[in-house]
Amino acid sequence: MAGTAIGTAIGTGTGSPMPEAILLQDIEGVGERGAVIDVSKGYLRNFLMPRKLAAPATKGALAAARELAAAQERAAAEAAARAQENAALLSKTVLTIPQQAGGDGRLFGSVTAQDIADAILEARGIKIDKRKIELPEPIKQVGTTMVEVEVGEGITATIKTMVVERT
Repeated sequence: MAGTAIGTAIGTGTGSPMPEAILLQDIEGVGERGAVIDVSKGYLRNFLMPRKLAAPATKGALAAARELAAAQERAAAEAAARAQENAALLSKTVLTIPQQAGGDGRLFGSVTAQDIADAILEARGIKIDKRKIELPEPIKQVGTTMVEVEVGEGITATIKTMVVERT
């Protein structure tokens, strides 16, 4: 019986509960944005709230955080689906890029990732950042090259790129 009395006197449920907070930004060692965490009142009031790192977890704020998380999840799923569609479309694409070339097939310039991005935009209407085009070095010869393009997060497409002599 004595153990029971001591357990209830020291138990965590006797004092005021720790307030919950919703993180507004990622905080290393604490949690990611949108997470609901238990923190001490002083940490919340004196550190997190003045720096706009967290907000008190009220019923309305919790509901808003859930809606925001659901909306972000839907947006990520839609972006992945769009990227898959674009990858399928680009995999069927053959780009033809005319360039001036000498008699031996060497170009007087080169075909860069930016040229390929512009050709994709012109051919399919899909805007691709030149940094997402995997081209180890510019193309300097007339011919066909297979070029990898990152369309989305971890989704790539291989595009057949034909560099032809401009007449």
